[in-house]
Amino acid sequence: MHFDPLTIVIYVVIVALVLYRVVYRQLRGTLLTRKRLLVMPVILMVVGVYTANTAVHNVTTKELLLLGVDILLLAVLGALRSATTTLSAREGTTFVKGTPLTLVLWLTTIGVRVGFSFIGAALGVSTTVSSSTIMLTLGVSIAVQNAFTYQRIQKLGLPLSDQTPTGINSGR
Repeated sequence: MHFDPLTIVIYVVIVALVLYRVVYRQLRGTLLTRKRLLVMPVILMVVGVYTANTAVHNVTTKELLLLGVDILLLAVLGALRSATTTLSAREGTTFVKGTPLTLVLWLTTIGVRVGFSFIGAALGVSTTVSSSTIMLTLGVSIAVQNAFTYQRIQKLGLPLSDQTPTGINSGR
């Protein structure tokens, strides 16, 4: 597997953006909006599908199976991360705050994703599929987390704004 320098820079920027916009904000607490629940996972999945497009044309059954298990585990971790956050009404929308367990589950998510790369290499599976689907699998995991969070918001009857309030706790 060989990445050109531009690809590496793009991946680093995307990972830094995800770490800030999703993980850091979640752990310190942030106000949610419909837009916040949708935009990041959609961007990641679109980028992921685009980067995976060339790799999946020559995919083997073993690679496809490994990718499927990877996506399934990351989706489960997304649901678990959602369950570990606290939700409350604030400034006309829902405030979400992660817990120490949320952080542990984020680290587990990263570990599972890295682990699947190593498992694939140990099984003699091409790393092309694994490396080209990083954004897709991360997007799926965040999308599942956000879907479960949205479901919790609805169940609790909490407000969810279309616009982020401009108050001091808006997480901007």
